[in-house]
Amino acid sequence: MDGGAIAAGIPFFGTLDWDFIAENTPVFIEAAGVTLNISFWGIVFSLLLGLVCAMILELRIPVARQITLAYIEISRGTPLLIQLFLIFFGLPKLGIRWSPELSAIIGLTFLGGSYMCEAIRAGLESVGSIQYESAQVLGMGRLQTMRFIVIPQAISTSLPGIVANVIFLIKESSVVSGIALADLMYQAKDLIGMTYDTAETLLLLVITYAVILLPISIIGTILERRFDYARR
Repeated sequence: MDGGAIAAGIPFFGTLDWDFIAENTPVFIEAAGVTLNISFWGIVFSLLLGLVCAMILELRIPVARQITLAYIEISRGTPLLIQLFLIFFGLPKLGIRWSPELSAIIGLTFLGGSYMCEAIRAGLESVGSIQYESAQVLGMGRLQTMRFIVIPQAISTSLPGIVANVIFLIKESSVVSGIALADLMYQAKDLIGMTYDTAETLLLLVITYAVILLPISIIGTILERRFDYARR
């Protein structure tokens, strides 16, 4: 007995058009590639930006600290969709034009950097002062202390927050359809508009996001447990 026949025995699934689902699964697989691509680079650059911002705040670098605090407030206080509209539709007024893919990555980085900063900053603050004092006794400078002593410990402590932010950014990537990027949400809205097969399309959308996010959540949980065990 095939999967469609089994599902047909369940009241809700029995009403679905399984031929439509099979026909459009490749469309969602291709769209998932777009979502994963922009999410991957957005997350990588968010981590780098968050780390730099967290170090600026921790080291209390003059002027840069005030700029970083202002950036965090603006980033966290405005919706990603508005940020994307400003990047994709607003900046061309100033002669700055970027592709939808690059605009999406920049938007995710701008939003994610502030969240990553807060997660990493919490990890930095969890490192005891004795770590800094021991590094000074060994003759290490502030940057050396941060690089070799503080940051490795802070990242392990910040891991749960970082994983949560990774999942958050992948889900937030759904709004990039607003700048005509053919991601999962764009394809879902397009199919619903053309076929009116809403239930089947949303089921494909949910399953695709679950396939992407569940492994990340599981891997994050495993890494968190291993880091907890290593710190004991």
